[in-house]
Amino acid sequence: MNHNVHQIENIAAASPGARAAGALRTPVWGRAGGGLLALLLATAHAAAATAPAPEAPAQEGAALTSAQAPVVRTRQGLVQGVLRQGVLEFRGIAYGQSVSGAQRWALAQPASAWEGVLHAQSFAPACAQAARYRLTEASDNEECLHLNISRPYLPGPELAQQKRPVLVWIHGGSFVGGSSSLYRLDRLAREMDAVIVSINYRLGVLGFLAHPGFDPAYNGGYALEDQRLALRWVRENIAAFGGDADNITLAGESAGGASVCMHLLAPEHTQGLFHKAIVQSAACTFGLRSVQEGVVFGAKVAQAAGCTDADPAAAAACLRRQPVQALIAAADQAAGDDLMAFAPVYGQRTLARPGLQGLPAGQFVRVPVLYGGTRDELRLWVGYAAQAGQPMTQANYPELLRAVYGEHAAAVQVRYPALAQGSAAATLGSVTSDFRPDNGINHCQFVDTAQLLARHVPVYFMEFADRQAPVLGVSMPAQPDPGFELGAVHSAELNYFFPHFSNTTRMDAPDLLPASQALSQQLVATWASFVRTGAPQALGLPAWQRFNEKSQALRFAPGQITPFDPGSAYQCDFWRSLYPAWFGA
Repeated sequence: MNHNVHQIENIAAASPGARAAGALRTPVWGRAGGGLLALLLATAHAAAATAPAPEAPAQEGAALTSAQAPVVRTRQGLVQGVLRQGVLEFRGIAYGQSVSGAQRWALAQPASAWEGVLHAQSFAPACAQAARYRLTEASDNEECLHLNISRPYLPGPELAQQKRPVLVWIHGGSFVGGSSSLYRLDRLAREMDAVIVSINYRLGVLGFLAHPGFDPAYNGGYALEDQRLALRWVRENIAAFGGDADNITLAGESAGGASVCMHLLAPEHTQGLFHKAIVQSAACTFGLRSVQEGVVFGAKVAQAAGCTDADPAAAAACLRRQPVQALIAAADQAAGDDLMAFAPVYGQRTLARPGLQGLPAGQFVRVPVLYGGTRDELRLWVGYAAQAGQPMTQANYPELLRAVYGEHAAAVQVRYPALAQGSAAATLGSVTSDFRPDNGINHCQFVDTAQLLARHVPVYFMEFADRQAPVLGVSMPAQPDPGFELGAVHSAELNYFFPHFSNTTRMDAPDLLPASQALSQQLVATWASFVRTGAPQALGLPAWQRFNEKSQALRFAPGQITPFDPGSAYQCDFWRSLYPAWFGA
């Protein structure tokens, strides 16, 4: 074999700075004085990475020379990683071929073989996305189907002779952003004694768009198919890295958690690709649109991009010729304030049925599930609105409720008075965290999903409740101060698993407070137990019972890990009475 060295190229593909705030998709929150009051869409962890993360010595330590790291033989060729702080890391391994040009909106093909040794020392660029939220970074990259692997390393048996559990992490980002390069995997690998994998996949208009000119079998499902291609790569190759191909846990948060849901809901395609699941902050029962509805939106995107040919094939060819950022801008224009514009669609081969059909019928992959969210999920969205200058007071609280709940606003206000959480803003964040009908990030649909799953498989339910978690400068810009207690907002738990997660490749979030660090260790211990046994038991925790319609879950706060009844805490019977069609259990 020719042992020429193949080095991963890390080329920054950033656009010139963040796009103007007016170009962001924003859901309408309410109206006052005739002015549109908008809440920025989704979470700040819709981050994009355009360059490899700096190797900060204080965080990752000095790397040993690559010559000291083992060489692993995959089906595509030889790969060599790097040793950092006792962890063997392989970054930027291609699992799929380029999806640019004529391959836009086509089923990704497995990566080609290479000659020589691939030196996998640095992250590959993120998949194409816009810069958003005055925080995240842009990318124009469409050759982005790469994955990363971290595992403990001690001199001894060959890696292939070892067998550790595997966790595959799918990043979040509102389906429009994010990157595997934002997440350090070394801590989980060390403390869980497991093989940890993270993946990139196509995003937004390039990953989730449906259009009348695309292949009807996979229309709108290309990002999910990317993820499945990565899972097949893991199943075929992970043993060479010392991973157990018969013990793979699929995990994700927000859009990543929703992606896990989509794979649970497609047993005809995903059975055997994973054996346990962790879903954070995503409801598997949230209201997906059909592919037919997605095609209508796709035609709007084509019009906004200037691809106006009446022939669907010609319009699709025009879309494939558009520059990346122009295409993303056109998609944002067409989406407007539509929260669901780039969520997965159902009704094609990729996803035959939505959660409210599949789960009650038991049509899903039967594996143990660790399920949950954060205590103050959507206070993040309210914090964004406050930073944008939207007033939220006791006086306009009824208007803000009407913008979300329409005819049910009066009943919601009786149940959730404006100052119940100390301020109108905090209460608004709490009420929408318990339930809102236009997205899948809400407590009661989490509970409903868990109840439906628990009829067939072991389910363990948890809530992350550390209200001292770092948020400003991490999940949202540091300034201006939103002026109310943010608490344990959506994505706040990520720092407890992935050190210094900051939504940027800098990975520069502050250290956790001592009590929060202790909680972090307990949370990682529950994952370590779950990936091995299917039950998240750990020393020092209360007995964690399986979840069912009567059982309790665990609430994780510093020094206070306690059982609680989530259905009661989130007032889910009340919400079910107002919105019965949104629930299945």
